[in-house]
Amino acid sequence: MFFIEQGRPDEWANNLQIPTNIQLNEPVDLDFGKNKPDSITNRAVKQTDFQLYNSFQPGLYEFDFWTNKIESGTIYLKAFEITQEYALSTDRLPMTSLVKVYNPTDSIKKFGTTSHFTIYEGDWGQPYAARFEIWFKPGNGGQERKLFSKNYKIEGWMR
Repeated sequence: MFFIEQGRPDEWANNLQIPTNIQLNEPVDLDFGKNKPDSITNRAVKQTDFQLYNSFQPGLYEFDFWTNKIESGTIYLKAFEITQEYALSTDRLPMTSLVKVYNPTDSIKKFGTTSHFTIYEGDWGQPYAARFEIWFKPGNGGQERKLFSKNYKIEGWMR
């Protein structure tokens, strides 16, 4: 029975509609060596930005975040399906997307994941719209705060 249940598709995203009235970005594909395309690595970033990457299977992602002056601490992601504001992968996403940051200057610096994280809701071939939020937790124990958000068309990981 376990194998039958595990082989069934996840129907979570079956009835979701992708909104047409919002800006929706596509994650950039990483190659098999996890190398980023020249369009990203040679890009001159002049303001705070976030880039989501497709890892080696749908539903597996990595990210880069560019920001100027920021105190020592960590950033992590929260994600939400846009039409229903449903929080995605809440039990694992904050920990698996955690990145240490510190930039004492006004110049833009890039921070990013070194391994993938998973969005479990949905299945391969069933894209939907998600908002990714970058949250910051100061190293001194101060109040956590949202730094940035950006919308992407994503797929869930097929279990």
